Amino acid sequence: MTEIDLYDIFQGQVAAFLLVLTRTSGIFLISPFFGSLNVPIQFRAAAAITMAMVIFPVIVRETVVTAPATVLMFAATVIQEMFIGWLIGFIAFVVMAAINMAGKIMDLQIGFAVANVMDPTSGQQSPLIGSFFYNLSVIYFLIVNGHHMIITGLVESFRSVPIDSIVWNPALTDFMINLTNGVFLTGMKIAMPVTFAILITNVGMGILARTMPQMNIFVVGIPMHLMIGLFMLAMLMPFYVLFLDVMFSGMYSSISTAIKLISP
Repeated sequence: MTEIDLYDIFQGQVAAFLLVLTRTSGIFLISPFFGSLNVPIQFRAAAAITMAMVIFPVIVRETVVTAPATVLMFAATVIQEMFIGWLIGFIAFVVMAAINMAGKIMDLQIGFAVANVMDPTSGQQSPLIGSFFYNLSVIYFLIVNGHHMIITGLVESFRSVPIDSIVWNPALTDFMINLTNGVFLTGMKIAMPVTFAILITNVGMGILARTMPQMNIFVVGIPMHLMIGLFMLAMLMPFYVLFLDVMFSGMYSSISTAIKLISP
């Protein structure tokens, strides 16, 4: 039996299922919760296969899924499908990256920047407040069914962008650049109240140092930063949860926009 005959046999439902599995696996590479490094890779692989098995009958019923004619075209299609899944996960990752950025900025202002902890979800060292905000956002992400938003975006991507029908739109590049630029801007917005409070504290201590030169301002300044920073964090926590609602709603909107940009 020749290689062409083997591929003809492979071109049936098996190849179509593998393409669906490839796009599904993309969200397990980088997206929050699904792509966390502390989740064993065996569990992520099993979850991706299970999710593809659930989605595949729905996709086959609504659209005709066919494999490309040649092995080379099939390999190119695999890359395209992986990119679509990765794109959905990346948009969700950017939201979490903005939250982590806000925590790093607040750590730097309060004085916790020198005390880092190992973050098991990313495998990197993370500052205290940054790690706290990130873990809190992941918990709230699950509470408000944010992971369902990612799965919904994945299913909608099959309806808007069928298998092997992606259109490379130049506007997608601008969209990705603006999305990435928003990480620092959103982080600054979240950290602005704490940053402003620390700035006012520094101005007050500067005036105090000029009027009372005998006072050791460095001894007073460090605990003052801690007290003001923690007090502001406690005051802002309810508003932070409301801000997460807005960010997660914007996440699903961004996923829908990205899918429309690559739809035929």
